[in-house]
Amino acid sequence: MIKIKLNDDKYAYEVYNVFHLFFENISFAEEEENYEILVCDDNLEIIRNNKKEKFPFDSGLTNKENIKRAIFSYLSKDIAKDIPWGTLVGIRPSKIALKLLKEGYDSEEIVKYFNYHSLTREDKAKLCIDVAKKEEKIVNRDQNTISVYIGMPFCPTRCLYCSFISDTINNCKDVIEQYLQAMCYEMDILSKYIKEKGFKIECVYFGGGTPTSITNEQFEKVMENVFKSFVFGNNIKEFTVECGRPDSISKEKLSVMKKYGVHRISINPQTMNDETLKLIGRGHDSFEVKEKFKLAREMGFNNINVDIIVGLPSEGLKQIEYTCNEILKLEPDSLTVHGMSLKRGSKLHHNVINNIAMKIAPHEELNKMYEATEKLARELKLEPYYMYRQKNMVGNMENVGYSKSNKEGIYNIQMIEERQTIIAIGANAVSKAIFLNENRVERFPNIKDVREYIKRIDEKVESKIKFLDNL
Repeated sequence: MIKIKLNDDKYAYEVYNVFHLFFENISFAEEEENYEILVCDDNLEIIRNNKKEKFPFDSGLTNKENIKRAIFSYLSKDIAKDIPWGTLVGIRPSKIALKLLKEGYDSEEIVKYFNYHSLTREDKAKLCIDVAKKEEKIVNRDQNTISVYIGMPFCPTRCLYCSFISDTINNCKDVIEQYLQAMCYEMDILSKYIKEKGFKIECVYFGGGTPTSITNEQFEKVMENVFKSFVFGNNIKEFTVECGRPDSISKEKLSVMKKYGVHRISINPQTMNDETLKLIGRGHDSFEVKEKFKLAREMGFNNINVDIIVGLPSEGLKQIEYTCNEILKLEPDSLTVHGMSLKRGSKLHHNVINNIAMKIAPHEELNKMYEATEKLARELKLEPYYMYRQKNMVGNMENVGYSKSNKEGIYNIQMIEERQTIIAIGANAVSKAIFLNENRVERFPNIKDVREYIKRIDEKVESKIKFLDNL
C-alpha cells in the first residue's frame, strides 16, 4: 500500500490518478506516508525519505496539468514503466484531436499539444489524429438525426470479465417471452414517436448481451419487429446485429438477418486459444469461430467484425500472436481490439482482489501484445476509425476499432463521440439526448433488472417520451 500525504484535497483526484498509473494500491494518509505532496502557489514539492524535489509550474498549463506532469516525471525516474498515454486518463482522447483539427491545428501541432499537456507518446497522439480524421467525416451534425439501440440482456454463458446486467439464457427461461413482448411493445411506441417527431434514423444497432442467444423462432419475431419499427422505409445507413457468441449463431438466424437487411454483424471470439476460452467461461471453441465465420461469408455477409481482448488471464505475447495469426486467416472487414478491464462486479475482479490465481501479463509484455494487434490490423489493411479508453484497463491502454475503407461502424462513432441522440430500448439500455447547440448530453436509463423492466414497461416508456420531448 502506497500512502500519500497531500496538503490540498481539491487536487486529490489528479494526484491519485497519476500514482495509480504506477502503483495498484494507494491511499491518502496523515502519518507514515511514503510520499508527501505539497501544492504551492507556483510549484509542486514532492518529499520522500526526507528528500525534497521542487517542480516549478509552467504558466501555459493549468495547476492540475502541472501537478500531474510533475508527479508523472518524478515517478518515471524511479520506476521503469512505459506508459504511452502519459498523464491522460480521459476515456475519449480522440475528442481532443477532433476539437484541435476543427480549430485549424495541423498534425504536428496536435502531437506537440498532447506531449505538452499530458506527456502522451507520439504514436498515441497520432492514433488520436487518425481516428479524429475518420470521425470528422462521419460524426453527426444534424440535431434531427438519431440512432436506435436495442438491447438483449441474455447470453449463452456469463464471461469471467463481464460486469453487464445480463444473465445466462438458461437462468431466465421463465421470463424470456415476457421480456421480448415488453421490448417489442417499447419498440412499437417509440417507433410511432420517432415518426411523429420527424426524426431521421441513421443507424440501428441490436446488441446486448447476445441478441442471438434466444431461439430461432424468437429471433425471427424480434427481427421482424425491429425491421418494421425502425428499418423499413427509413433508408438507414447501417443496421448492425452483434451476434457475438459463435455458439449462438445458426444458419436460420443468419438467414433471418439477410431477410431483414442487416448490413453488419459481429462474430466475437475474444481469443483463439481454447484453454483461455474455457477459463473465461465461453461456450465455444476456436473451431466454431472459424465455422460460423465461414458460414456467414458463404451466406453473403460482406461486413463482419471480429472482437479480441488483450490481457485475458493466463495469456501472454505467445497467445495473442496465435490469436492474431488465426484472425488474419479469417480476413474480417473490421477488427475491434479491447484491453482487458478489471470491472467491479465481474468474477475476474473478485478473483484478482481476493488473490485467487489469475495471472495477468506484466506491463511491458502487455505493450508488446498491443503492438501485435496493431501489426494484425496493418496486415489486414484496416485503419483505426474509433477509439476509447476505460478505467482499470490492464496496461493503461485503449480499445480501438479498425476497419476497411467504407466499412467503419457508424454507430460506434456516434455513440463514442456523443454528437447524436441515441434512443435505447430494452432492460439496462441508456438513451442519450444530445443538444448540439448547447454541447450538452442528458441520459435516461431503462430499468436494469429484467423482471422489473417487464413490470414497469408502461411507466418507463411514458417517462422516456417526456424525456425525449425536451429535444
